[in-house]
Amino acid sequence: MPIVHISRDTFGPTVNSDNITLIDCWASWCGACATFDPVYRRAAGRHPEHTFGKIDTQAERELIKELGVEHIPSLLIYREGILLFRQPGYYTEEQLEDIVRQAESLDMNEVRAYMESEGREEKEAE
Repeated sequence: MPIVHISRDTFGPTVNSDNITLIDCWASWCGACATFDPVYRRAAGRHPEHTFGKIDTQAERELIKELGVEHIPSLLIYREGILLFRQPGYYTEEQLEDIVRQAESLDMNEVRAYMESEGREEKEAE
């Protein structure tokens, strides 16, 4: 599956799908973003069952602010509309594969139960 370019208008429908959605928050001037890009693209090729997206932080400043992204590159992972992971930095192929495996292995019923017990809303993505 090709990498999806995410905007404010496409964010909600993209992350609220049943599959896992990984989002790379990047900027054209960011050297670390350029280093992470080929790693991210190779992972997207290995995992066509998941959605891999990119948000251009310069073009989507308001969305980035709403998402609480302060540093780039940052990786966000959603599953069933629930934010599971938000972390700045870039990752090696092995690290990214481990993160994907962890997201795949989560029991979403347990995640929802935990969120409910903590008083959080079930769906964080709108």
